Amino acid sequence: MSSAAHGNPWVAVRPDDDVAQLARRVSSAHRTFLEGAERLPTVRPGGDSIRSVVLDSWRRSRSSGVDPDGFGDAVDLDGLELHRYRAAHPIALIRPVVRKLLVEDAAEAGLLVAISDARGRLLWVEGDSKVKDRALAMNFVEGADWSEDRVGTNAPGTALALDHHVQIFGAEHFSRAVHEWSCSAAPVHDPISGQIIGAIDITGGPRMAAPEALSLIRATVAAAESELRLHLLDSPRPPSDSAARLQVLGANRPTLTREGERIRLSQRHAEILLLLADHPEGLSSDHLAMLLDESELDPVTVRAEMSRIRKLLGPTSLGSRPYRLLMDLETDVGEVRRALARGDAAAALRAYPGAALPRSLAPGIEEIRAELRGRLRAALLTTGDWRLFSRWTSSVEGRDDIAAWTAYLASLDRHSSMYAQVKSQLLLLDRKLGI
Repeated sequence: MSSAAHGNPWVAVRPDDDVAQLARRVSSAHRTFLEGAERLPTVRPGGDSIRSVVLDSWRRSRSSGVDPDGFGDAVDLDGLELHRYRAAHPIALIRPVVRKLLVEDAAEAGLLVAISDARGRLLWVEGDSKVKDRALAMNFVEGADWSEDRVGTNAPGTALALDHHVQIFGAEHFSRAVHEWSCSAAPVHDPISGQIIGAIDITGGPRMAAPEALSLIRATVAAAESELRLHLLDSPRPPSDSAARLQVLGANRPTLTREGERIRLSQRHAEILLLLADHPEGLSSDHLAMLLDESELDPVTVRAEMSRIRKLLGPTSLGSRPYRLLMDLETDVGEVRRALARGDAAAALRAYPGAALPRSLAPGIEEIRAELRGRLRAALLTTGDWRLFSRWTSSVEGRDDIAAWTAYLASLDRHSSMYAQVKSQLLLLDRKLGI
């Protein structure tokens, strides 16, 4: 049965659901998925399968290597570093609105309200003190990384991954440690640039997965973004001006844009920044050296490069032991990944001018490059859209892609002139590659 037939696919618990029965069925689906079965048992009385938004998130979590049984210590920012980072972050401007609309009532209702940055790091966790103590068991604390890549399916992390509001009910969480909780979350955007700057989440029992909880979150986000817009009108420098963006895709020289300034980067500095953005948990000097060079760089060389990057970014933008970013750094690689995560192959292709740092031989960069191209190519091949095939096969990345040319041909009308042209090109490519 279609999602439309059952209503909003982003809502976890519908008014007519038997919550206890739903919990049993979702838990069964979770066990089945972890056992490797492709067909999941039904989890709705109407007979439809687990929500696609959850199943897709489980698949991403598994692909990211998230351990559903091992939560570990995911706190990567605390003490003075956390205090400074929160104070400088633009999402701090909306905290008074969130406290007024959510936190004041949450403390009496046995709930938690969390505000995260764009990478999923929890900056504030407020609400019922006893519930906060219980949440320690799953490491739902300030400074912890709750990105989907780190802890698996969860409302704030998945909302950021998809750039969409979402609810996660009980065993829909990938980690078993979170199965007694339910939550609703939505991303917060800079009202001028449209970039994600963080997320707002409300966590508690099953009723946090009901439609009214999601409506409350969405209303709070709307109020928060309106508050941000007012601050922009009153301030000569909007919050987004302090956000940095790294561009590494395509043949052009990599650049870093920060506070309105466009900085051309050396390949080594671009490699390091992309690797740090890809590992928000941080990298030891040895691990970073291994990702930069197969023969492993001398630690002194790594420290020297990090010192230069610290001068470039500012003294409070880079942490050490392990090396990690203490600032929000958007990347064009991340933009492509977000489009792929929400199933928008066309947007992903538009955001992909070419390979990531194509001249780099660093092992860690080669892995990112191969992963991004592979995911984009796989998404394109499932669309059946001749327009996307046309764009891909005319690019440097796709011009020798036999599978894409074959799919392109299959998508065309046999009687069209384009069909003959594509067929001719495919034959030439067959001869060229000796297939």
